[in-house]
Amino acid sequence: MFGQEGYQLRLEWGDEGIAALGGTCAVLVVVDVLSFSTAVDIAVGRGAAVRPVRWGDRERAAAPADPTWSLRPSSLVELPAGTVLELPSPNGATLCDLAAATGSLVLAGCLRNARAVATAARELAHGGPIGVVAAGERWGPTTSRGPLRPAVEDLVGAGAVLASLLGYGAASVEAVVAAEVFARSSVEDVLTGCVSGRELIAAGHMGDVALASCVNVSDAVPRLVDGVLRA
Repeated sequence: MFGQEGYQLRLEWGDEGIAALGGTCAVLVVVDVLSFSTAVDIAVGRGAAVRPVRWGDRERAAAPADPTWSLRPSSLVELPAGTVLELPSPNGATLCDLAAATGSLVLAGCLRNARAVATAARELAHGGPIGVVAAGERWGPTTSRGPLRPAVEDLVGAGAVLASLLGYGAASVEAVVAAEVFARSSVEDVLTGCVSGRELIAAGHMGDVALASCVNVSDAVPRLVDGVLRA
């Protein structure tokens, strides 16, 4: 089966993307714009940390989740420094947990911290390949993980990271196209108009979409170490 071997910059999707790129890339960047990676950026930017919990695996949590804080980015804007927050999600958190077992260094990227994460990935990769994994969504009820549904917000978010990485080395066609999609997009229009954004807005969470739509406003670089994402 053909893959993106031979390229320094690569783009894949979901669980299968982690399997394809993990271990062969020095650094993996997991992108889940709505909303895991955005929530992580805000938490880490406030001096907190996040323990990603694989979906359906909350029994692994060391302590019950505090209902004050949630996967909604707007719930974390006053998160106290030093907090270690356990966040389960079917996409970003699950992918981070899967990526932890591959041997690659793992970062969490979104639109807010795309440039900062790209800069860190360059330094951490030491010339090795960098893989960006767009989380996407899953078909089916929220209580289960169905087949992958590629999500345009994650394509744009992955493209934002890759746009800041162009020039690091040869980029696969997939990576180049993602970077071009980001460069040509109105990010706010994409996030408010995509399926995931409309779902959040309909539920009264426009504030979360607005926070996720900000581009390169954060210097936070969440890195997964011993199962916890920290600055």
